[in-house]
Parts: sequence; structure tokens; C-alpha cells
Amino acid sequence: MNNRPTVALIYDFDGTLAPGNMQEYDFIPAVGKSNKEFWHEANKLAEEQDADQVLTYMARMIQEAQSKGLSLRREAFRESGRKVELYAGVEEWFSRINRYGEEHGASIVHYINSSGLKEIIEGTPIAHEFKNIYACSFLYNVDGIAYWPAVAVNYTNKTQFIFKINKGVESVFDTRKVNQYMEEKSRPVPFSRMIYVGDGTTDIPCMRLVKNFGGHSIAVYNPDEKGQRRTMNDLIRDNRVNHVCPADYTAGSEIDTVVKTIIDKIVLDTRLSEMEIPRV
Repeated sequence: MNNRPTVALIYDFDGTLAPGNMQEYDFIPAVGKSNKEFWHEANKLAEEQDADQVLTYMARMIQEAQSKGLSLRREAFRESGRKVELYAGVEEWFSRINRYGEEHGASIVHYINSSGLKEIIEGTPIAHEFKNIYACSFLYNVDGIAYWPAVAVNYTNKTQFIFKINKGVESVFDTRKVNQYMEEKSRPVPFSRMIYVGDGTTDIPCMRLVKNFGGHSIAVYNPDEKGQRRTMNDLIRDNRVNHVCPADYTAGSEIDTVVKTIIDKIVLDTRLSEMEIPRV
């Protein structure tokens, strides 16, 4: 094979790599709210103002932190990220999959595509594993204090980052390059070489997009919650995902086997397509 195909693994974060929402590990307890209270207030604000739920949760984070005198500096959010618990096997997952790709003729890259906070994800022990983290983030003033949303990622505009990955556009700001015409064969990561991993409804547009364009989508669920597999199997029946697996990333787990098999398929498909090119 002339060139190693690049395989992009794209993950949601909350409910996909970590149980629950990242704000629930440290930030929400620090402002003296229960999880139910905080999200109810944020969603009620969105309903009353007919606003985007992601923007309203970010507004509530700023309001609550200011009212309780908590730090709104980037490092304070990163400190929250250090307290996020990950699913079994997540920390070892990336090096194992990278090694498998290397041994089987593929280059593996990892991305986050999340409605959670980039600053919190940056504080987790796996942040360095990602080529880019596409997620919500804040604007910071001259004193380094968050004062306004910079990026809000909801369930539909998540799809824009799939196209950015497809065309090799790393910047959130750059809308020019992502809209320029580029032949499919010239794109750094064709859709057929994408694997999207998400945990449910907020990821459906991305999972469906990747699947419909020839890639592979995997829906994961918390293995500690009974009955989840039966519910998630509806996504397969509705033709929205290719696979459903428990969020267990240990060696030999179901998702470990599925992802490695998809990598094998991508490598073989690439080799076959190269054999179809006429020789001179």
C-alpha cells in the first residue's frame, strides 16, 4: 500500500468517555446546587427566553460562579477537569488503538466533538490524546476571566466539525476554507475513514451524517444502567448508527473489537481501491 490511510476517531465526551455531565463532578457542587437544580434552572431559562440550551447553561455557569465568588479563570475550569471520572479503559484506549493502527497499516487521529466545555476537557488526563477538541468555550477578558460564550456547540451545529475534520480545517473561526470546494480524494480524512462515537440523542445528527457518507457510527451506553442496550438498539433499527456497545474501553471489550475491525476494513478498502488504479 502506497500510503497509510488516516482514520479519524471522533468522540462526544459526556456520556461517551465519562459518565454524566462534566459540570457535575466539581462545578455544580461548588456553587451549592444539585445536578437536578442546576440543569432545571438552565433549561427553564432557555424555555422562557426561547433560547439555545447550550448558551443558557453557559450563562448560568457564569452567573452562579459570580454569585458564589468562584474563579472564572481558565485554570479553574481545568482544575474541574482533573476531577472528571472516565469510563473503564479510557486512559489506556488511545495508545492501544494507535498501536493497532500502526501495526495494521493505518494512521489514527482522535478528536473531541462535544457540547461540554473545552476548558474542562483540557484538564482531564486524556486531553493530550486529541488532535483537536471541538467544544464550547468562553471569551476571556484582559484579566483572564471568562465573561461571555466564545463557542457554543449544540446537537445540530456539531455537524460543522465533521466537515472541518474532513477538509483538515482545525480553526473554529475559519469558515472560508471549510466552504471551499475540495475534491473528495484530496480531503485529508474522507468520511469513509471516520468512526464517530456518541451516546445518544445529541449525537444523532453527527452519527447519521458519518454513517450516510460511508463512515461508521457507534452508539455507547453506560454499562451500569440496565435496559440501555435495548433502548439504544432502536438507533440501529432507525438506520442511524452501525453499532451499539457498552462504554467499556478495556482491552478485548466489545467496542475494542468493533473499532479494530473497522480499522482493518478501512485498510483493506484502501488497498483494494489502489489496485483499481490503472498501471502504466
